Amino acid sequence: MKNICLSLLLLVAYNLSAQNILLSDQSQVSIITCGPYADELYAAFGHSAIRVYDPQNQIDFAYNYGVFDFDQPNFYLNFARGYLYYKLGVYHYPHFRDYYINHNRFIHEQVLNLSLVQKQKLFDYLEWNGLPENQTYRYDYFYNNCATKIRDVLVETMGPELLFDGSFIKSDYTIRELTDLYLGSQPWGDLGIDICLGLPMDKKAAPYEYMFLPDYIEYSFDNATINNQAIVKEKIAIYEAIPEGIPFSFFHPWIVFCLFFFLTAWLSYYDWKRKKITKWFDVVLFSIVGWVGILLLLLWTVTDHQAAANNFNLLWAFPFHAVAAILFLKTSSPEWLKKYIKGTWMLLAATLLFWYFLPQQLNVFLIPVVSSLLIRSLLISKLLNSYK
Repeated sequence: MKNICLSLLLLVAYNLSAQNILLSDQSQVSIITCGPYADELYAAFGHSAIRVYDPQNQIDFAYNYGVFDFDQPNFYLNFARGYLYYKLGVYHYPHFRDYYINHNRFIHEQVLNLSLVQKQKLFDYLEWNGLPENQTYRYDYFYNNCATKIRDVLVETMGPELLFDGSFIKSDYTIRELTDLYLGSQPWGDLGIDICLGLPMDKKAAPYEYMFLPDYIEYSFDNATINNQAIVKEKIAIYEAIPEGIPFSFFHPWIVFCLFFFLTAWLSYYDWKRKKITKWFDVVLFSIVGWVGILLLLLWTVTDHQAAANNFNLLWAFPFHAVAAILFLKTSSPEWLKKYIKGTWMLLAATLLFWYFLPQQLNVFLIPVVSSLLIRSLLISKLLNSYK
């Protein structure tokens, strides 16, 4: 704690005089890439920062565009609506570095091949950007995040002299597939992302768009040039993470949803034999699915989460299921409800049949859930007149 307080005092004192500082010939500017952290979804993709080091001026700071403030006005409302605001934070680099080492996250440093004039220009921009009135920016998951800001700051300050060569990328991933690469240890997080985000996630990513991931910031700068020379002068492995296996858990979507499917199949067989629906089960099931659909529809239509648009998960999570669930409790069902349930099982069957041919990649963990909905809607369609 004493070290942190001392670091903050040094930062305050430094910021008061930063505008008068001219970098020395000993100064270095680096791209810092930090590895992923499997235990937290927000850290599963890694992190990027810019380091400015000048021993003559006693400067060693990490410029981090991944800072957000829970205390900002209307934080949770803005988050829900898609108005995400992040900001640039400036940290004493050794403390920044040690945090990631303590969490066993690799740290790679790329020392940039910049002239003193270029380093000064970048340093001045970062200092300006770190001022309270300039430090906040509108965050986007894929197009304006803590990694893409590193690229964009270099592009803005270096101009046309900086060129990226994306020919090293041989894959043909979509944005969704790129996120999936990092979520092997976060199956529930992967499922949540795949449910909430729609068709925009399934566009083929151009090489430039791969750089929403910190790893591809590193790879792209490895293949970039400035003034027709490689921009990376030296690569340093500050720390390499100790390999850790993914622990097995019974609380995995495949296990949970498959067990739910077998329970649904058994209950449906029991209901078919006795010619009577277990009403409470269908009310709970269709209510939950209906409210999921309402959430997806709201994310698409009334928020600014652009990646949530055109969501094909609404094929199975139809919002009106929440209303139909209430009507299951009635002793007599309206004629239109019978047609609605018939249309539901036909749509669910078509969704399963064309699962791998839809424009949007649906998460395979959902197949048992959609199959359970199909079984119950088929049964309800057959026995709806038997409600008592």
